[in-house]
Amino acid sequence: MKRFVPFMKSGPSVAVVRMQGVIAGGTRGTLNDANLGPILEKAFSRGKPVAVALEISSPGGSPVQSSLIGARIRRLAEEKKIPVIAFVEDVAASGGYWLAAAADEIYADPSSVVGSVGVISAGFGLHELIGRYGIERRVHTAGKSKSMNDPFRPEKEEDVARLDRLLNDIHTNFIDHVTARRGSKLDSTEELFTGEVWLAKRATELGLIDGIGHLKPVLKERFGDKVRLRRYGVRRPFWSRFGAQVVEDAGHMIEERAAYSRFGL
Repeated sequence: MKRFVPFMKSGPSVAVVRMQGVIAGGTRGTLNDANLGPILEKAFSRGKPVAVALEISSPGGSPVQSSLIGARIRRLAEEKKIPVIAFVEDVAASGGYWLAAAADEIYADPSSVVGSVGVISAGFGLHELIGRYGIERRVHTAGKSKSMNDPFRPEKEEDVARLDRLLNDIHTNFIDHVTARRGSKLDSTEELFTGEVWLAKRATELGLIDGIGHLKPVLKERFGDKVRLRRYGVRRPFWSRFGAQVVEDAGHMIEERAAYSRFGL
């Protein structure tokens, strides 16, 4: 009722946006620009927040979606002149760290996993398996580069070279983003862009994050004990809550579990 009483001031509000899960395009991805875009727009606009806090727990995923979400965060922060503070929970690695780096400050739990500034592409080679069963692969293309890294054919050196170029270009984009956002905070004497990960204390020393801290204590210290938190996050589709998408959800859970397991989580 306090907010409706005239002449009584309420505490400052901070919008808290939760970003948990694998970053992926389409409808299956928990985190993507299509899902998070409207949420971020509301978080920066409603209630005149003094800051926007990002609760991040993500092992990464799509570099494009990471870039789109990060760019939206920066655009809104600059348009609204609102500071952004990221709080890492279990992990902010790869694309998850891309999102964290979009913030003005980054804090983490002592055991949080941070970093993995790198790019990965993985697949399978099944040509020997299908050959064993007498299965013949038939592919017809217009354009010599149309079919690349076909898992049912032997790996070609030129395909690997093309893939390496793509991965290196994406890696350069990632490095440019981190360098632009963290700037002189980064330890220039260390190799930070090898895909390595660190816990929060070491990440602080390297300049990848600003310190160790949790959301409520940091915000209370910054904005006072009366600070109010307005929470925003991606909601699961209505029917999926009742088992209508059990198979799809199970597949997504397996994919997400595999992504987190790369970091021992």
